[in-house]
Amino acid sequence: MEKAKLLKMDVLAPLPDVFMKADGTRVASPEEWEEHRKELYRTAVELQYGGMPPEPEFLEAELLYRHVSAQRASSYRIHTGRRDKEITFTMQVVWPDSNPGKHPIIVDGDGCFPYVYFDENLDVIGKAGAALIRFNRTELAHDLKEDVHTDGLYGVYPGMTFSALAAWAWGYHRCVDAAIKLGIADESLIAFTGHSRGGKTALLAGATDTRATIVNPNGSGAGGAGCYRVHSLTHREDNTEQRSEELTDLLRNFPFWFGPDMKKYAEDESTLPFDEHFLKALVAPRVLLDTEALSDGWANPVGAYMTHLAVGEVYDFLGVPERNLIHYRDGFHFHKPEDLEVLTAVICHMRDGAPLPEDVNKTPFDGTAPSHEWKKP
Repeated sequence: MEKAKLLKMDVLAPLPDVFMKADGTRVASPEEWEEHRKELYRTAVELQYGGMPPEPEFLEAELLYRHVSAQRASSYRIHTGRRDKEITFTMQVVWPDSNPGKHPIIVDGDGCFPYVYFDENLDVIGKAGAALIRFNRTELAHDLKEDVHTDGLYGVYPGMTFSALAAWAWGYHRCVDAAIKLGIADESLIAFTGHSRGGKTALLAGATDTRATIVNPNGSGAGGAGCYRVHSLTHREDNTEQRSEELTDLLRNFPFWFGPDMKKYAEDESTLPFDEHFLKALVAPRVLLDTEALSDGWANPVGAYMTHLAVGEVYDFLGVPERNLIHYRDGFHFHKPEDLEVLTAVICHMRDGAPLPEDVNKTPFDGTAPSHEWKKP
């Protein structure tokens, strides 16, 4: 197998200044940054995803199955939404041991992906002493282009503009509500993760819920940790070439993932008033761990590196540069044990001071200059 390498990178326009306020001045202090987050939210969340569904009026967790030491799994049906119009979905907890007490938790909404939870992934999570909370995000909103979007969460909150990605991210928040209510979560160590469209969801969920102490999108691409303004062509290790996914591709294939106003920018991402470093900046100063595969050209691992560099200015500005993390592995578009090993290493680092893997934040692409022209104040 050959090594993946970057063949071409097109920067349509420099990444916009994340510190620039609507009045044309720049953020000057961490206190101003907190207020500026509201402006970032209006573009990175409201424009990009159509906003978020409201907080629910109630949440109850109905026990369906209680774990035993041999299997260490419990299932719950979550009842939530409005009192007069509820929505339900199933949440499963996989424990690291026979102790049902509080643990670090990893929340993953990719229960709709049949291959995600094979044993070696569960072993990685369990060895770190973490509990996995998994749910099927498509119970909240279908992942179907032909869906008229009147059922699921759309039916609970009719007349709103939130997208499927926002509905799925809302599910992460409700799993945290339930985990805290059930006494499952060590609230100092709550991680959100997901792969591909699930990675986009995990990043949005973490950007909009400060209870997530670690936010880990995996192979999330444009609409996630990637970059709209940076297009790339990658030579992959199987000796094929692959271009990166662009906004036009996303809106043609999955328009329901995004807010209704995104279509204005379909033919020219360079005119967007934000890029994905804005969304990543909403995670700061909490830990952001972006995991990528070098031969996953469609998910634009090069663009993810550009937004990593740009949001690094925010982490530096807030005094926590060590919390902005990115990791590359060889291979293709998948959520592999190696990706989860990095996530669990970060959990152990936060909990016990264990060292991070040496290849975290290593530059994978030779000769690539940052795509932003501004610096932190």
